[in-house]
Amino acid sequence: MDLSHAALLLAAGLAAGTVNAVAGGGSLITFPAMIAIGLPPVPANVSNSVAVFPGYLASVAGSRQDLPRPRALATLVPTTIVGTIVGALLLLATPARAFELVVPFLVLGATAVLAFQDPLRRLVGHPRDLSPRQRTVAVQTMVAVGAVYGGYFGAALGVMLVAGLALVLDATLVRVSAIKNLLSAVVGCTTLVVFALFGPLNWAAVAVVAPATLIGGYAGARLVRRLPPVVLKTVIVVFGTTIGLYLLWRALN
Repeated sequence: MDLSHAALLLAAGLAAGTVNAVAGGGSLITFPAMIAIGLPPVPANVSNSVAVFPGYLASVAGSRQDLPRPRALATLVPTTIVGTIVGALLLLATPARAFELVVPFLVLGATAVLAFQDPLRRLVGHPRDLSPRQRTVAVQTMVAVGAVYGGYFGAALGVMLVAGLALVLDATLVRVSAIKNLLSAVVGCTTLVVFALFGPLNWAAVAVVAPATLIGGYAGARLVRRLPPVVLKTVIVVFGTTIGLYLLWRALN
């Protein structure tokens, strides 16, 4: 890796850490950067998943004041770990082409759910109107689906988690974003272990990108706390739509 490659990865890591904390989708900055320096797609995807993990930790640190009590989150962690392992093993064991064609529609669908959150709540019921059992099943299902996606292809994981959780949780968008940061960190930690043991990692790329996402992740999390809910929602919807259309273009070309 020469100096220009390192500079590109460093800049991509800073931007990705910030974007992941605010809206999710920062991997769509670091993944193309790794491709640009010459890594094949699968090693680039695996290395990228490991490299962005420190940024998720920094996002958790920056948004920790907005997290609910640990007891409320404890049941979500095992679901996240299992779902991530399933997704990561799918990546290592199956051709990626079919999933690449599905991913854009998942991202665009998740973005639409967030954009039309209020009409959908009127249609399916507000979380506070559900029984405790129904609420638990809905939240666990959303987390499981997001974790499988995150283990397979982590780009736009934040958008998907925010959209799903905002629909089934009776919480502010800032709190939902904080929960998203924590679950993304669990996904990142799990993929780090799986890919470090079984994946084709490029440790040099990881060593450059990881510290940069750490800085960007903390800065982005602090920014989220200062954004009005309408602005935050708009940023996530715009970014999610852009990501989905970009992924669709890439899958069809």
